[in-house]
Amino acid sequence: MHLAYPAVLAALLFCTGLYGVLARRNAILVLMSVELMLNAVNLNLVAFDVWLSRAAKDTLHSGQALTLFTIAIAAAEIGIGLAIVLAVYRDRGTADIDRLRDTAETPGDDPDHPDAFGTEKAEATA
Repeated sequence: MHLAYPAVLAALLFCTGLYGVLARRNAILVLMSVELMLNAVNLNLVAFDVWLSRAAKDTLHSGQALTLFTIAIAAAEIGIGLAIVLAVYRDRGTADIDRLRDTAETPGDDPDHPDAFGTEKAEATA
């Protein structure tokens, strides 16, 4: 098999995942798109490992070992990501990324913060 076939498939998978990350609003779908991108990287690692091992008669298979590490990291990432998404969903009632962006804390939210009253109020009291 030529190297171009898995490389083109990996490029299509990566582009699909990138589109999903940029276009989706649901946090679960964004995590699934990141997984698609990681699987495209895994496909490239294995394809280039097979191609290089045939060319150099190398039996180390470092691309396949790196793929196993990537799969382990992806499993940890999806576990932590889903736990965070579920906690946010229970707290806010939505997994919409745009609505979660509005919940960021500002300096005015903390009364103990030095900038809590803003510059206008601080100048008025001085």
